[in-house]
Amino acid sequence: MVDADQTFVIVGGGLAGAKAAETLRAEGFTGRVILICDERDHPYERPPLSKGYLLGKEERDSVFVHEPAWYAQNDIELHLGQTVVAIDRAAKSVRFGDDGTLVHYDKLLLVTGAEPRRLDVPGTGLLGVHHLRRLAHAERLKGVLSALGRDNGHLVIAGAGWIGLEVAAAARGYGAEVTVVEPAATPLHNVLGPELGELFAELHGEHGVRFHFGAQLTEIVGQDGVVLAARTDDGEEHPAHAVLAAIGAAPRTGLAEAAGLEMADRAHGGGIAVDEQLRTSDPDIYAAGDVASFPHGLFDTRLRVEHWANALNGGPAAARSMLGRGTAYDRVPYFFSDQYDLGMEYSGWAPPGSYDQVVIRGDAGKREFIAFWVKEGRVLAGMNVNVWDVTDPIQRMIRSRAAVDTDALADPHVPLESLAP
Repeated sequence: MVDADQTFVIVGGGLAGAKAAETLRAEGFTGRVILICDERDHPYERPPLSKGYLLGKEERDSVFVHEPAWYAQNDIELHLGQTVVAIDRAAKSVRFGDDGTLVHYDKLLLVTGAEPRRLDVPGTGLLGVHHLRRLAHAERLKGVLSALGRDNGHLVIAGAGWIGLEVAAAARGYGAEVTVVEPAATPLHNVLGPELGELFAELHGEHGVRFHFGAQLTEIVGQDGVVLAARTDDGEEHPAHAVLAAIGAAPRTGLAEAAGLEMADRAHGGGIAVDEQLRTSDPDIYAAGDVASFPHGLFDTRLRVEHWANALNGGPAAARSMLGRGTAYDRVPYFFSDQYDLGMEYSGWAPPGSYDQVVIRGDAGKREFIAFWVKEGRVLAGMNVNVWDVTDPIQRMIRSRAAVDTDALADPHVPLESLAP
């Protein structure tokens, strides 16, 4: 039973936290809603940090989830620049780190997100070594890329995942020289596999990005505290005036672990283990967004999803569960990327080894196509590249779990909707 005397606390001020707070009010909750953010900026969305804002195409204010006044107008008690350092499950309270203040909760939502993985090599303390996760990181990096472009400077990026490639595209847009170092044989290997990873290698190569595959950084070389070069484990040395570590992110689980909440294993991405309604092993504590590992019935596995759409949808889903109105959270994972003149959307989940073929509909050479990852005729995932308004039928095919005629799937003359139940 939820009543007006209850207090719901949300720890984490990203998109998931802000949308959870919004949903609580939209669903009619009249109790206290306390939103605690460890950054001094109001809750914001992260995709622009490596896309429009980093490119200088979007203004800083465009990244925020709500106008600053919205929180007071909706009676959301917003604590900016505050860190929660402990959860007392017995007392049902959280403790602030700066002054030890204790805040009682009836229900608690953890949306603590993820943090960039750090390079563990000599030289990471040099000026010019960067990560990209927060708005402050993007602000600094934006200035760095602009300066590199003016001075014909070199950027070395460790990692050819989505962040690495989007920053590479932005850096080339500013005119900087870019080298990407990646241990795998293609970009995005763990997401798209070698079949589609090669397409992104060609795209960036056409725009002047140099790739160094099958290698990883072993040292960042500097002088007087400033970056000069980056060395790899095969003996190569790359000129560098700045280095970006884009080697993935780790869920921020320290607070939950210290409180004794159940964790997911590494094989399923780690994170806080939650049930279908995003409830943790403590029935009064929930988790959503990047930090949560949830059982996904559609893929018969536990997933931890680090994409924008998961924060957008997971925060509200957790809020409804806190109100006792939850349903199984089984959204099809979705993300998008923009690089140069290529725009894409991806729906589903198909890591290497989970599929037996990739079906292409359209012209991959012209980069206008849809790729489908298929196992035994069943579509596990789909990626549309410069082809739009097809996400709904792609997701319907994934949800149906039905076998599809792969010849028809590959034929652009067969309406996609006719293949989607």
